[in-house]
Amino acid sequence: MLDRDPMPVVARSQCPGAIDCWQVIEVDSHVNNRIATIFRLSCLQVSAHWDFAMNDRRNLFNKVWDVHSVRTLASGQTQLFIGLHLIHEVTSPQAFSILRDRGLNVQYPERTLATVDHIIPTENQSRPFLDVLAEQMMSSIERNCREFGIRLFNLDDHRQGVVHIVGPEQGLTQPGMTIACGDSHTSTHGAFGSIAFGIGTSQVADVLATQTIAIGKPLVRKVEVTGALRRGVFSKDVALHIIRRLGVQGGVGFAYEYSGDVFDRMTMEERMTVCNMSIEGGARCGYVNPDRTTIDYIKGRPFAPRDADFDRASAWWLSLASPKNAEFDDIVSFDGSAIEPTVTWGINPSQSVGVTEKLPTLASFSVDDQKGIQEALNYMELTEQQPIRGLKINVAFIGSCTNGRISDLREAAAIAKGRKVAAGVKALVVPGSQLVRQQAMDEGLDKVFEAAGFEWRSAGCSMCLAMNPDKLQGREVCASSSNRNFKGRQGSPTGRTLLMSPAMVAAAAVNGCVSDVREML
Repeated sequence: MLDRDPMPVVARSQCPGAIDCWQVIEVDSHVNNRIATIFRLSCLQVSAHWDFAMNDRRNLFNKVWDVHSVRTLASGQTQLFIGLHLIHEVTSPQAFSILRDRGLNVQYPERTLATVDHIIPTENQSRPFLDVLAEQMMSSIERNCREFGIRLFNLDDHRQGVVHIVGPEQGLTQPGMTIACGDSHTSTHGAFGSIAFGIGTSQVADVLATQTIAIGKPLVRKVEVTGALRRGVFSKDVALHIIRRLGVQGGVGFAYEYSGDVFDRMTMEERMTVCNMSIEGGARCGYVNPDRTTIDYIKGRPFAPRDADFDRASAWWLSLASPKNAEFDDIVSFDGSAIEPTVTWGINPSQSVGVTEKLPTLASFSVDDQKGIQEALNYMELTEQQPIRGLKINVAFIGSCTNGRISDLREAAAIAKGRKVAAGVKALVVPGSQLVRQQAMDEGLDKVFEAAGFEWRSAGCSMCLAMNPDKLQGREVCASSSNRNFKGRQGSPTGRTLLMSPAMVAAAAVNGCVSDVREML
């Protein structure tokens, strides 16, 4: 167990507009001891001191928040201790520059893990990279991790991969933790019953220097999905359905607790997909209560507790779950059996329909929303009441931190097996990590994809955000298992993205158009 003498805490000034203004906060003995206690607890996340009373009606979010709260700042924000900090090559260089400019060190380097994912090529990974800026970012994170003593999963490390896939598969992501990363989709880690935030570059510097962030506490909304999913409906469809119904701004000011029969039956990888998409619905984060599925997934992973420590940690993790009479600020419920394979048609993730539906009419939206809907239709070159099924595609992308795990590849391979990618369609499969890639190869999935005409790539973010050579060209339409369909998201300022499940992407790839995967199972 890690046990250090507490250090002074440094945090950003809360004066308006002072994004890069730092000040040393005078820490009294109570706050100093509080930080030291939280630090020791977060090493194992278990202590009788934090046993919860039987009549405690706090939901998991509020329990974890309270345990990690250092104090309330003058701004009304909470100074929150961060148990795990994940960094990558894109949002970390500026943060390290801030530390150097102010003569600061990384306070707890063992609590930060670095990997490379966003800008790395997935085809030719020879160094130096052809992209000069990408090579600069790679060199920067290598230098920074050496200088500040941070563990780095580089390209020559078999554990390298997309940051939100690496954390869980290594057992770094555990229930009851606070997790931060300079990436929007950090909410993925909430699948384990942690509270995980995407943060900006200046906050990355905050965590490096202080192991804390200044953050406002959101409200908590319970999002229930009851019943059972029908055949051919996957966790990605659940996520898109929730966002469609609540809107891309519906979660602003909230953390989402996902619950109900559908989530109870989901695997950890399926839960990660839904939590990953929380940010697309405007939520600050999303989480699922830990249960036996959670415990079984973590057990035996490299960074998980061992033996008696694991048993004690597991008992505490399970105790964090929201009680049946937990208090929430809002509750919404959906019928899982009503969800069908879902496809986005517009320029944000809420603009979607079931695969058997037609696109909506302008009149079905409020007057305030109609301008945005018309903009989406114009950009996508679609019309009201047009069927989504049959829409032609040019590119198919399977991968990303949303859907680049082994279960995603298995689902897509089941559709691709014995079939061929349609003429004129470029299809890519990009595993989310080197470990996922190796497991897929051990199972022969790479051969299935290659026989069908898919390109089998190395691990990375790839065409999710196209900060690498994997980009759309011109007005190409891409069936994508990623998380965003914004204008220009996949590398072309005029490219068009249709979000769907990996199985649906595979179906679109072999048919050359949006298809109902249920007919191919």
